[in-house]
Amino acid sequence: MARVVNENGCGEKLQNSEPSESGRSAARWGPQHAGARELANLYSPGKRCQEWISVILCFSLMAFNFFYLLANFHLCHTWYILLGIVAGILTADFASGLVHWGADTWGSVDLPIFGKAFIRPFREHHIDPTAITRHDFIETNGDNCMLTIIPLAKMAYNFLTLPPAELYHSYPWNCYVFALAIFVTLTNQIHKWSHTYFGLPFWVTFLQDCHIILPRKHHRVHHVSPHETYFCITTGWLNYPLEKLGFWRNLEDLIQSLTGEKPRSDDLKWAQKTK
Repeated sequence: MARVVNENGCGEKLQNSEPSESGRSAARWGPQHAGARELANLYSPGKRCQEWISVILCFSLMAFNFFYLLANFHLCHTWYILLGIVAGILTADFASGLVHWGADTWGSVDLPIFGKAFIRPFREHHIDPTAITRHDFIETNGDNCMLTIIPLAKMAYNFLTLPPAELYHSYPWNCYVFALAIFVTLTNQIHKWSHTYFGLPFWVTFLQDCHIILPRKHHRVHHVSPHETYFCITTGWLNYPLEKLGFWRNLEDLIQSLTGEKPRSDDLKWAQKTK
């Protein structure tokens, strides 16, 4: 079945509005959607506190580890750094797809603690894709920062406790972990930029045009209902090969056959809310 995406905005006019799906009415799209309003109201002070703590810890550890990576650099590490960056990007892109697919496809906002804290943003995003463009830096990046705290803390501990010889031999691995942590941390920011159609810095649009980070046009494919493809949102490099392999579809079929759960049933429930 052909997928068609038009160039017209839907819902209320916003500074960072984006093209919408063909044939989707204003009542089922944007911040005025009943489900979108209810989901937005579930964002709590406790969640905000968790995001602040995660951002502060993550970027503090990142700065600490970057200093020690520079202090332990040798010219023979150059190729390891390049390989680590590429491997880190690919791993981050796949991880973003796995998390995105899992939260989009399974689970419910009604789950205790986890539902409102982590499933809720995914449900909101499908019925109000421009909501992410109205989130500040903390709300956009807090959860991804939380994911990288433990590996970054482990790396910092190793820098402080391991002897120089062991640090030398573990440097390639540290380059990979650090690159992975950076791109995991930035995934939601990159995702936000893919929904922002006005006011982006030149260097961001340049990286999008070169497909170094997720391009806007590329990500639009995912936002055609029922949101069942192109889940990788760091660079999107793996979307095409995973789609050709039927990776997500086969995984869904396997899980449904084992559990009886239907993919994206909770997502559909929120999309159909009218009051």
